Amino acid sequence: MDTTIISHFLPKGLLEHFSITDLFELCDVKEKQHFFEITLEENNKILKEGIDVSQYESKGFTEITIQDFPIRGKAVFLKIKRRRWRNKIDPKISIRNDFSFVAEGSGFTQELSDFLKGTGRYKG
Repeated sequence: MDTTIISHFLPKGLLEHFSITDLFELCDVKEKQHFFEITLEENNKILKEGIDVSQYESKGFTEITIQDFPIRGKAVFLKIKRRRWRNKIDPKISIRNDFSFVAEGSGFTQELSDFLKGTGRYKG
């Protein structure tokens, strides 16, 4: 999938670590509102320094959905599938990459949260 154009509408740096797997325009039947949903899957690469990456294996995803800036008056939701890696020797040990795309304590991207705080419309 060519992501050149859509990359201009996503948070900066997101496509360095994630790949777009689906892009939909959906309609919420209950609300009768159209919105975009973009599904992104984290690349299979551990970014933490100082660990032996050969001792870890990808073991599934955790999924979050966050809201980003609207496009053409339609809400945009980013469904982000983040990887988790399990230690091959001690399965109780697992790691995840840390990203700052989500504003702490909210369901918004960091950029959207900062924008809303600047307008006084978000009390987070």
